[in-house]
Amino acid sequence: MKEYIKSANPYMPLWEHVPDGEPRVFEYNGEKRVYVYGSHDTMRTEYCGKDQVVWSAPVDDLTNWTCHGVCYESTDGSVLYAPDVVQKGDTFYLYAAECKGSRIMVASSKNPAGLFTNPIKTDLGFDPGILVDDDGKVYAYWGFCACYCCELNDDMATIKDGTFHAHPMGHAMASWIKVDDGHADPVDAFFEASSPRKVMGKYVYIYSKRYSTPVPELGVFGENNGFLSYKYSDSPLEGYEMGGDISFNGGEILHNPDGTGEMTYRWGNNHGSIAEVNGKWYIFYHRHTGTDEFARQAMIEPVDVAMDKSGKIYIGDITYVNGEPVSSKPVEMTSQGAHINGLDAYKLISAGYACHLRGGSSQAYIKPVYEHDDNISAPIVNITNGTVAGYRYIQFGSSAPKTVTVEITALQDVIVNVRLDTHDGRIVATMNLKTGDTSATADLTAGIIGKHAVYFEFNSDSPELLAEFSRFTFDR
Repeated sequence: MKEYIKSANPYMPLWEHVPDGEPRVFEYNGEKRVYVYGSHDTMRTEYCGKDQVVWSAPVDDLTNWTCHGVCYESTDGSVLYAPDVVQKGDTFYLYAAECKGSRIMVASSKNPAGLFTNPIKTDLGFDPGILVDDDGKVYAYWGFCACYCCELNDDMATIKDGTFHAHPMGHAMASWIKVDDGHADPVDAFFEASSPRKVMGKYVYIYSKRYSTPVPELGVFGENNGFLSYKYSDSPLEGYEMGGDISFNGGEILHNPDGTGEMTYRWGNNHGSIAEVNGKWYIFYHRHTGTDEFARQAMIEPVDVAMDKSGKIYIGDITYVNGEPVSSKPVEMTSQGAHINGLDAYKLISAGYACHLRGGSSQAYIKPVYEHDDNISAPIVNITNGTVAGYRYIQFGSSAPKTVTVEITALQDVIVNVRLDTHDGRIVATMNLKTGDTSATADLTAGIIGKHAVYFEFNSDSPELLAEFSRFTFDR
């Protein structure tokens, strides 16, 4: 039996649903690991859950994640929203957003994996993000459709007198905001998900942006808050300047001749941050599965970070001219995550790692799975004629495979084309499945070596649901 690919994108097991991930690199017992703290989508019919878990990986292998179990449970059984964790001295502090983010508690532990105990109520609000500065001062940031920040007292819970700042950046004017308070920003609007970081000596404020103006090159033509964006400043509490967008969870962006783009994955809210891990920078964010926003999963992509001669910070997919950064854009959403050379084509690859899912008369989606089995595969369902599922990227090595095998439950007669490099690229294999078939193998018509994107295209004369796609693999 072949081994399943693990820790791709999402990098936690497919049965786990941890959004809002705040990555932190901590050294504990002589070992440096990256720890991720987030919400826990266990309620299934609404956001988040009543406990929070910790996952970590060694800094030299972000494909090797360990679950440390529950680190905190709400004091009154209420639902916990997005947390954050920082270290000061030898103590780790968890900022837990109880009562759906309306009550922020701070609990402590000597272990970055918890348990976090002795919670006390803070002065902070929704989606708290904390920064322990180089001089030991502690700053807090929070808000929903309006942001706030301050310095904290030594108790790590209360606002230091004279340091409270309202609206360090302009906020979104969402449809449910009835009054314009004069702080709205239609171009670079704060929505939620405050996450402060210190980068190259600058204070970087990462947040979820809500676009209210079109971004046609990314296929955004209406209100959209699937972005993680940033501003930067020389001061922790004010003076933030426009940075850019780091991540967008709308999938691969197809580019049209007229310069517009097209999303290929169902976008949804986004929350996360950047972390420098073993000398490389990554953005941690989340995507959506199912048909709502209640089964989100943790994602990771490498990013570039640079500063130009004027002190402007660039984060994301950076363009350089003569070695100088001049612009940046969101990094692509991939299936590979920290497998930066591509997913091993000769292992079992779950259909649930798709980063491109479009076409057809009814929106196909990844069905959430919850059984704690690392060999479980999250299937793509609701497949109709014209659906395309894409994977960026697959690594075939230096010796070409001869066959491709899929596990697909055919609900109708269906033809599956395997395309290379683009959604409409050359067809390298075709499989004909009859109603009731559960798998198929086809010869490849071209030699494939190295790293490529792979797409599965479903075609049929039937207007009905065609298939459920479970997994695939290649063989030499």
